[in-house]
Amino acid sequence: MKRVIVCILLTIPFLGKTQIEDSAKRMIKLQGALNFRDLGGYATKDGKQVKWGKIYRSAEINNLTNSDLNALDNLAINYVMDFRGPAEVATAPDKIPTHAVRVSLPYGSENVGDKMKMMKMMSSASTGDSIMLPFYTNIESFGKRYKPIFEVLLKNANDSAILFHCTAGKDRTGIGAALILYALGVDERSILNDFLASNYYRKPDNERMRGMLVNTYHMNPAVVEDVLGVKEKYLQATFEAIRSKYGSMDNYLEKVMGLNKKNIKTLRQKYVN
Repeated sequence: MKRVIVCILLTIPFLGKTQIEDSAKRMIKLQGALNFRDLGGYATKDGKQVKWGKIYRSAEINNLTNSDLNALDNLAINYVMDFRGPAEVATAPDKIPTHAVRVSLPYGSENVGDKMKMMKMMSSASTGDSIMLPFYTNIESFGKRYKPIFEVLLKNANDSAILFHCTAGKDRTGIGAALILYALGVDERSILNDFLASNYYRKPDNERMRGMLVNTYHMNPAVVEDVLGVKEKYLQATFEAIRSKYGSMDNYLEKVMGLNKKNIKTLRQKYVN
């Protein structure tokens, strides 16, 4: 239950067939973490492909086993970027490889982790959209949360990788993945499919939590469905909020994320082939 209420989240729509078919190579199977996957393999708009084994996304990693930590060592993960707020971190501190550097990026998540507040919000809501859309359209904290990822990507050694995560690995992490894939030149449909894939990778855990929240806490099933899953329109709302304020995603990446044409070129040279 902690994992449900602690992370602000989404719904369960269509997931592209290709996304499921390539899950065997995209998903990193770990005993102590969910939704851990590689951002590699996506085609870019200029006919290239995001490199495998360089950028990973995940849910919380506080339950990693020794075997899992060895697996992360083998993935050469050099940086772990954590989007969770102080309350989330206090109850579920990261386990990371000894050589990796953990970077805390709690901006916009300072109040996430108040279980009673989240329970009250979910119990009184008529739809999950009323909880989720304000979260996805509030872009003010994104610069502090996501700009450091691009700074790390630009400086990280060519033979190492990075991991970024939140609690469920789908909202804050999903937005971060979307911005990275966009910067690397991946088309918007593929970005949305990667976002929606959390429904596939989290399905067993979501079903378990859904049953508990509906049967034990008598919550509205529709609200629970929305909060546990991901909906395409949530990420689209983020894109729309960005474009409304900055004119285009490219302007936003330059003005807020610090990605001028030179940095975009460097990113693509490092992470696309």
